[in-house]
Amino acid sequence: MLDHITLRVTNYAKSKAFYAAALAPLSYSLMVDFEHEGAKVAGFGWTRADGSQKVDWWIVEPPADATPLLSGPTHLALLAKDRGVVDAFHAAGLKAGGEDNGGPGLRPHYHADYYGAFILDPDGNNVEAVCHAPGA
Repeated sequence: MLDHITLRVTNYAKSKAFYAAALAPLSYSLMVDFEHEGAKVAGFGWTRADGSQKVDWWIVEPPADATPLLSGPTHLALLAKDRGVVDAFHAAGLKAGGEDNGGPGLRPHYHADYYGAFILDPDGNNVEAVCHAPGA
């Protein structure tokens, strides 16, 4: 199951305004706007029937001196049922010839229980498995 997608942009302000307007008819709104390691990040999402919010459309403008790994073409994240699946995804991706782009671990700058791992596919796309559930 797709958890979220991230698009790299070259003009953060222009892209943020564009997506805020274009996604509004789909009940999306800007929910997250921050800088991390020199990158400008915005997250758009929607409010679920139970009142919780889900951010699943991200844009990132990497810093000018970003390495190709940080500024690579597209980022797709797949939802994992638990942290063991994230670990297995990372190991299988490496074994299949993928390039490590961030081993399994917590990413608390997203939220306290965000556990993900990243692999670059043969074309440089950043593919992630992520689990949002609390766990050891």
